[in-house]
Amino acid sequence: MSDLSRRKFIITAGAAAAGTILVNGCSSPNKTKTTASTDSSPSAVPAVNSGSVETPETPTAKLGFIALTDCAPLVIALEKGLFKKYGMTDVTVAKQTSWAVTRDNIELGSDKGGIDGAHILTPIPYMMASGKITKGNTPLPMYILARLNTNGQGISVANEYLDLKLTVDSAPLKAKVEAAKTAGKKFKAAVTFPGGTHDLWMRYWLAAGGIDPENDVDLVVVPPPQMVANMETNTMDAFCVGEPWNQRLVTKKLGYNALTTGELWKDHPEKSFSMRADWVDKNPKAAKALLMAVQEAQVWCDKAENKQEMCEIIAADKYIKAPVKDIVERAKGNFDFGDGRTLQNSELMMKFWRENVSYPFKSHDTWFVTENIRWGRFAGDTDVKALVDKVNREDLWKEAAKAIGQEAAVPKDTTRGTETFFDGIKFDAADTSAYLSSLKIKKA
Repeated sequence: MSDLSRRKFIITAGAAAAGTILVNGCSSPNKTKTTASTDSSPSAVPAVNSGSVETPETPTAKLGFIALTDCAPLVIALEKGLFKKYGMTDVTVAKQTSWAVTRDNIELGSDKGGIDGAHILTPIPYMMASGKITKGNTPLPMYILARLNTNGQGISVANEYLDLKLTVDSAPLKAKVEAAKTAGKKFKAAVTFPGGTHDLWMRYWLAAGGIDPENDVDLVVVPPPQMVANMETNTMDAFCVGEPWNQRLVTKKLGYNALTTGELWKDHPEKSFSMRADWVDKNPKAAKALLMAVQEAQVWCDKAENKQEMCEIIAADKYIKAPVKDIVERAKGNFDFGDGRTLQNSELMMKFWRENVSYPFKSHDTWFVTENIRWGRFAGDTDVKALVDKVNREDLWKEAAKAIGQEAAVPKDTTRGTETFFDGIKFDAADTSAYLSSLKIKKA
């Protein structure tokens, strides 16, 4: 796995116009206006009729995002005036160029030109809190406040492999991978961050088909928006990334999609809304206000009647910078895999709220840590439960959900139960050793 750049990145996006707001007992049904970092935004249309919130300790927060469809909750919370609705009148939502830059800017913190939190790969806060990917390996306490989405990622391959008609089963690829290895030119697969969700999906897919991701292929790191360009220059054979970049590849006829990740693990957890723990501890009411706004945005994003508008908003250059047509169909559950295979109105679409999507199940975080134990990024004797309990703030999620009138959405348990992958492998968060023992290919 290639080393990540540690270059320092300074946020350049302008701050949203500051102001004051009095949040009363009921939200107004009238549309209001909000201001994004650079220009006027659409009218605010609250997703739910929410109650009052205490005045935040600060109205200011700086959040980051990567150009992916699943950044939508943060963008919509800004563009629809939901941050302002809850007293956070000076929120910046700034584009980051890579997950490494996101990590670097969270390390800096907003007081040093960085950011306070972000739309992020779920494993990153755990690796940061453990000092696995921070400068000097110094732990930086982090909190996960919400899950932003399930599903919505994909594994794509170059047209060179079109004859294999690859799907969720990677086994047909094994012979070509072995031939490339013998010839001294390994099959090259790109992921977005070592130990991140896309890295784990790619590794799981390869290993399930008998391909060792540690030894048989060359895993390289490429930022999400650069995936298609790298495929166009023939610098890699496959990649795993979030939408809309899998669809963009198909549109440009540069390759095809072997799978959408919901086929690998139906309704799998993906990105999270995470913040520095010190910021949340210092500003608990502001953190709750941010979380309420994000949750309300997730409710809005998940409504079928809002999909088109959501995609039009996030398609803008300052956000994803991609054609609306490459975002909207998959957001509606319509997939063209580029090899003749299609899905219509599929439940494998990206989800933002329904079916407890937003709730940060500790069992899911346990899988991410356990899977990184599988590949040697965490030690085998890691106290997974203690780490998850330290980072996962499901308690704050519950408080915020109740405050916006979504008490019915609070699940009764911290687990979604036993999870089953496409190949029949099962994961029970209460017995991670059994899961690891069931896997044939692993580093740990």
